[in-house]
Amino acid sequence: MRHFHRCSLTPDVVLEQADRYFGALGLSRSGADARARAYVGALGTMTLSVRMEGGHYTFVEVHTDQVGESRLDKNVKRYFNALHRAADPRHLIEAGY
Repeated sequence: MRHFHRCSLTPDVVLEQADRYFGALGLSRSGADARARAYVGALGTMTLSVRMEGGHYTFVEVHTDQVGESRLDKNVKRYFNALHRAADPRHLIEAGY
């Protein structure tokens, strides 16, 4: 499944938070370069890449090997909420219903 998110954080901050967040979930980093990470674990396999977009936005793209709404996909969405919260600490996560 493919997920994406735009934020105002720098790519270095996004990758640093990804290492902490997905490491805490038990996913180990299986590959890395300056703008991408790969993680593998019991939840599945995922790749995360970042790139600057429009001068001041960072585009975060995640691909998982899961289909539908898996636990890994739900955790990717929670990670995106954590990025939003890091960019704007006043952001409150609320139910959408």
